[in-house]
Amino acid sequence: MRTQIRKAPQILEVLKKQSVGLQHCKPTSSACVLDSKDAAEIAPCGHNLNSIPGPTNWPIFGSLVELLRKGGLRRQHEALIDYHKKFGKIFRMKLGSFESVHIGAPCLLEALYRKEGNYPQRLEIKPWKAYRDMRDEAYGLLILEGKDWQRVRSAFQQKLMKPTEVVKLDGKINEVLADFVNRIGAVNVNGQINDLYFELNKWSFETICYVLYDKRFGLLQEKVDEEAMDFITAVKTMMNTFGMMMVTPVELHKGLNTKTWQDHTAAWDRIFSTAKIYIDKKLNRHSGGETDDLISDIYHRSHLTKKELYAAITELQIGGVETTANSMIWAIFNLSRNPCAQAKLLKEIEDVVPSGQSPCAEHIKNMPYLKACLKESMRLSPSVPFTSRTLDKDTVLGDYTLPKGTVLMINSQALGSNEEYFDNGKQFRPERWLQAKTTINPFAHVPFGIGKRMCIGRRLAELQLQLALCWLVRNFEVVATDHEPVDAVHSGTLVPSRELPVAFIRR
Repeated sequence: MRTQIRKAPQILEVLKKQSVGLQHCKPTSSACVLDSKDAAEIAPCGHNLNSIPGPTNWPIFGSLVELLRKGGLRRQHEALIDYHKKFGKIFRMKLGSFESVHIGAPCLLEALYRKEGNYPQRLEIKPWKAYRDMRDEAYGLLILEGKDWQRVRSAFQQKLMKPTEVVKLDGKINEVLADFVNRIGAVNVNGQINDLYFELNKWSFETICYVLYDKRFGLLQEKVDEEAMDFITAVKTMMNTFGMMMVTPVELHKGLNTKTWQDHTAAWDRIFSTAKIYIDKKLNRHSGGETDDLISDIYHRSHLTKKELYAAITELQIGGVETTANSMIWAIFNLSRNPCAQAKLLKEIEDVVPSGQSPCAEHIKNMPYLKACLKESMRLSPSVPFTSRTLDKDTVLGDYTLPKGTVLMINSQALGSNEEYFDNGKQFRPERWLQAKTTINPFAHVPFGIGKRMCIGRRLAELQLQLALCWLVRNFEVVATDHEPVDAVHSGTLVPSRELPVAFIRR
């Protein structure tokens, strides 16, 4: 093993200079109609995992070298779209020690959904588990499996996935949005915001913390709370470091105490310490158990240990900061490039929300175009380009029998960009979601995942985004300051490759 590691740089250089070919396998069709073979118990042709086409699998590196030539991990989402075009709706790939099967067709997602068991498994996030084990912390919903996952999920389900519970949070969401709109008006220079993405992260962090802890951190004020800033920085560091340890052995990073491992653990230490302080304050304040407070209510009405609560809330907070801010920045970008859609959205907002009133959850019910704009933005510019499943039993998908333990990657961005499923797919056209007889397959748009392991924060995130767009569009015209391309790069989420070229002009 040590010899292989020492030789790895030389091997990598040799492979970079060579032409990297493709496996001589017949590509699978991308045509997608769920038929009996997609949901069969035995693959009709008897094809197994090794029969699935895909890019060349080199010793040690797998397809990592080819991926580097396509732009590396930061451009992997683009490479996956190219691979689906070449190999069809299913292909196999290995990156270093990480092997996965990629699916990018609604019929296969539907077949997977139909076969889902009681405890569907996600991809094992080894760096997170390694940290928890080292610090003797519990696992949260993103890494728990089996009955423990179901038990913790059930504890949060009532408060976070029931629409009648989530709408009660619109007052807190709006309180933060009022400050956010004021800040956009105060800090812009000729309408432009320095580091808009960071401002959106502060808005998202302030909102999720207010919802969870009933505490305002003051991130949207002129003088920013240092502790909260440290938390946001820690989340970003953690997200930036765990990707490398997903394709290279985390045991190696831990054993050699690499800088990646050091930064990752230091970031988690900061995240956990901050969360514990405010969770404990909430529990001590409502020790009686009879409360409408979200955290205390979940804790006192469930059988979770404090460690389990710490882990679950921490992961929820992470998901609530980065992904929501990310979805918002792409929605702003897409509306800036489509002024007609923005004008139509403004009219709907003005028609539904009386002048002088703040938009609320009840108003959102009567805003189909608003919901369509967000759906279309998430289709074109998803926050997360792929999600995962780990098969808990031998499963047939299409022409192939996949063994238990196979990691499936659900390429939601490849689905959303496929012209077979979305006519004129590169255009921002919210109207496609409002057609009386839409032909859009529901499994072609899965920004929050599918099935029982769908993102538990979905309802809250949607309400945040819907209300945020109402506030911004009603108060500002969002204009494009240039029309040059803005690429997306992968950094845990898909982020703009440059400062977003938009300006906010007060209406």
